[in-house]
Amino acid sequence: MACLRTLVLALALALGGGIAQAQDAPRGAFSLPSPILTLDPERVFAGSAWGKRVTTQINSELEALAVENARIADELTVEERDLTDRRAAMPPDEFRAAADAFDAKVTDIRRTQDAKSREVARRADAEKLAFYQALFTPLSEVLKARGAVAILDRAAIFLASDAIDVTDEVIARADALIGAGPAADAPEAAPAPLAAEPAPPTAGN
Repeated sequence: MACLRTLVLALALALGGGIAQAQDAPRGAFSLPSPILTLDPERVFAGSAWGKRVTTQINSELEALAVENARIADELTVEERDLTDRRAAMPPDEFRAAADAFDAKVTDIRRTQDAKSREVARRADAEKLAFYQALFTPLSEVLKARGAVAILDRAAIFLASDAIDVTDEVIARADALIGAGPAADAPEAAPAPLAAEPAPPTAGN
């Protein structure tokens, strides 16, 4: 522990007290001349206009999916209860056929629901990838404006002054240059019907 404290102190002195100042000053209040800059990629995406649009859209779709799932689950529960109530009056072969058909229906719904969930996740990942690909120009401008040679992921650095963090600057540049992304200008497609993943039926048991 003593060696670690010595190392931290030595790094703080090497930065000319920049670490202590950065902790007291608001982020982005001043800049420390440095050839190396840092940023938080996740915060860049979440704080950008593009990221906010994607988050709003994905959350809306997930909420719609949850509502649709609950509705379909209720409908299947009613259908299962009706089948169970009619069991005593049905010949065994007829009941078995009806129960098998119900099981197949539930399986199809589960498969459809899984596919829709995966599609939502896939589009969210695709939007994030497109954002980071479009981020090259904003990053280049911040790099040039700061006279630096590299921008590193803050999470990959053991210790760094907040004065060399350019997350907020990159967000501002990204909003100015790429905005909310190309999908923001495209007409929004009507959501496809959503399916539920109800509990396995018990009518056939």
